[in-house]
Amino acid sequence: MSSLLPTPEPDRDAVLAFVGHHLAGLYSGPLTGSHAFVGGQSHADAALARFDVTGYANNRNEVWPAPRRGASGLSPYIRHGYLQLSRVWNHVSGPDEDVARFREELMWQEYARHWYARLGGRSATSVRNDLAGSASGAGRWDRSMACLDMCVEELEDDGWLVNQARMWLASHWSVRQGGRWVDGEDEFFIHLLDGSRAANRLGWQWTTGAGSSKTYGFSRWQVEKRAPGLCGQCDRSADCPIEHWPSDPELIKLEPEPLLRRTIDPIAEAGPHQTERSADPEIVWLTGESLGDDDPVLRAHPDLPVVFVFDEPLLRRLALSAKRLVFLTEGLAELAVERPVELHRSRPGVALAGRAAAVTFAPVPGFRRLLERRADPVHVAELHPYPWLRRPTGGTVSSFSAWRQRVSEPAGV
Repeated sequence: MSSLLPTPEPDRDAVLAFVGHHLAGLYSGPLTGSHAFVGGQSHADAALARFDVTGYANNRNEVWPAPRRGASGLSPYIRHGYLQLSRVWNHVSGPDEDVARFREELMWQEYARHWYARLGGRSATSVRNDLAGSASGAGRWDRSMACLDMCVEELEDDGWLVNQARMWLASHWSVRQGGRWVDGEDEFFIHLLDGSRAANRLGWQWTTGAGSSKTYGFSRWQVEKRAPGLCGQCDRSADCPIEHWPSDPELIKLEPEPLLRRTIDPIAEAGPHQTERSADPEIVWLTGESLGDDDPVLRAHPDLPVVFVFDEPLLRRLALSAKRLVFLTEGLAELAVERPVELHRSRPGVALAGRAAAVTFAPVPGFRRLLERRADPVHVAELHPYPWLRRPTGGTVSSFSAWRQRVSEPAGV
């Protein structure tokens, strides 16, 4: 049975009270929001306006202290559609080298979406190599080291990490500690505000050698380079456990998943080319992929009420940290100031039953499963195309370099 929830005011205290009371049992850990990020379109716009790409090429991998960092911090807003890749691509300006490097990272985000839209649930077993025989309980981070303790604290408090810190944690978990990368990926997914099964999973596979033939080894050398001075503050500096490069783990060669080379169904992967309409919609159905003002369905129907469903069975299974639900709710509360918004705690098919919905296609397997369910199907009266930076064409996604060679660079998107 669907549970219609009240809409909180768009401030942190009200949202925390909402999540604690109405979404109890659907999150893990303490009831807290991100220390560094607030959800919502206005905060996304402000973050984009603040971002200065100057120095990005040289500084994007700097970890500590924070003022050295060149990372944009836009990924939580990109992940949920507050900032579409095309908008960010066109917005950035500055030194040519920095703009080119930043845009290449946007292309990597697009590649991750293509990859996951193609492979979906198969991606955990469709890699060419995987770590062998991981020990039970392996993969924890040694928080007696200042470098790892700082990264884990930021992951748990802020729900965000610079890319270099993600690589450190992923490599220590699997390459050095022998933990399964899929378990580490789940740990990231619980906390990261930008957590997706696309970029998150692909990053873990690349770092641990599970999608290639080479692992990324984490050692003190990287810490001294990317976080100068941090080792001098570490209690383990004299007996550093990561003083030397880790041994290369044993990798098992697997047959490549055929879908890496070509797709079976381009439309299922990419969604419709243009809006498909079978009836007049009564509501706009928002998903976690498409919360921003520029989302096609929100722009097409500014007068229709908006419905967002906190998918109870899914959230119980995922047990995300509270800060992820707080981030989502903050954005929905802000949207509710501008137009009617309904929040439900239920299954989407139950909450939307009997109502013709307009929705933007989401390139994730869960969205397609919702449309194909025999029980509690969602009545999609109008399906809008997903706002790809470059629409999938069905070619190889076996590696970023192979994909990049055949994908033209956006120009004036």
